[in-house]
Amino acid sequence: MSLTLVALIILSVLTAGMIFTFIRLLRGPSLPDRIVALDLLVTLLIGVIATYAILNDQSAFLDVAIILALVSFLGTVAFAYYIERRV
Repeated sequence: MSLTLVALIILSVLTAGMIFTFIRLLRGPSLPDRIVALDLLVTLLIGVIATYAILNDQSAFLDVAIILALVSFLGTVAFAYYIERRV
């Protein structure tokens, strides 16, 4: 298998996961479910960025993925703090 074919398979699986996660984000029965779905959506987006960076040999996109992961982590902590205070 060539790298391009493997990358296309990975991107299609990640895209399918993003579609299902986005549906959960819209329909989520509660706020914590939506927060987890948003966090998963960002994680899948990081996977897409990393796959694109490997496919096109662009290491700068890996830096973007790392920064996005850090911002996502801080956002998840902030949402968890908000939910804890709300209860």
